[in-house]
Amino acid sequence: MGEYQHLLVKREDATITITMNRPARRNSLSEEHLRELLAAFREASTADATGIVLAAAGPVFSAGHDFGDVAARDLDGVRALLRLCTDLMHTIQSVPQVVVARVHGLATAAGCQLVASCDLAVAAESAGFALPGGKGGWFCHTPAVPVARAVGRKRLMELALTGDPIDAATALDWGLVNRVVPDEQLDEAVAELLGRATRGSRASKAMGKATLYAQLDRPEADAYAIALEVMAAASQTPDAREGMAAFLEKRKPNWD
Repeated sequence: MGEYQHLLVKREDATITITMNRPARRNSLSEEHLRELLAAFREASTADATGIVLAAAGPVFSAGHDFGDVAARDLDGVRALLRLCTDLMHTIQSVPQVVVARVHGLATAAGCQLVASCDLAVAAESAGFALPGGKGGWFCHTPAVPVARAVGRKRLMELALTGDPIDAATALDWGLVNRVVPDEQLDEAVAELLGRATRGSRASKAMGKATLYAQLDRPEADAYAIALEVMAAASQTPDAREGMAAFLEKRKPNWD
């Protein structure tokens, strides 16, 4: 794993944990922090790990964009910063591994965007989520993109227009996170969900994740067209053949 100024990256067994480590700045997403996150996810994508956990050090998961960084930029500079942030969100969804957000404390604005962009999310009971631009001067336009796709239109409108935070239980009810657990059980719950989500063929899972994102939000006919062709092609892969053979022969599959 590479050396980073704003992150801690470690590997344990088949899981890589990327921990945002700017607690004094509430893990705000400066350009340097975003570049390190992007580099860490790209590096992790080439590893043989099956899962990635996105975590945070300190009392806050992430306060979103670093206003000190943003305020110093002109239009082209802010546009470049937001493109970098968007590249990170796309990369999280394009890496072959299952990515789980481990959320404690507040996840606001682009921090909430990070949670919504991960494949799965487990939150501590102390967690909170907000798109606070609605009650400020800079609306949460880009953070709202993945959040909308997680919670739906009316709930997105409430989050974005009021700017008020929701608690972890509400985030679970709205579909922004998969699990809410007592704070002291957060690591255990993340490991349990990731363990179940990474079973089976790694190659098959990677293709499956990519196809899920490719068909989501498309009209049903287009989604079926994509899924049908990928599923037909996938049936010819060695892991699919091994999985079917193992089932028919009533034995455990042997994944390479």
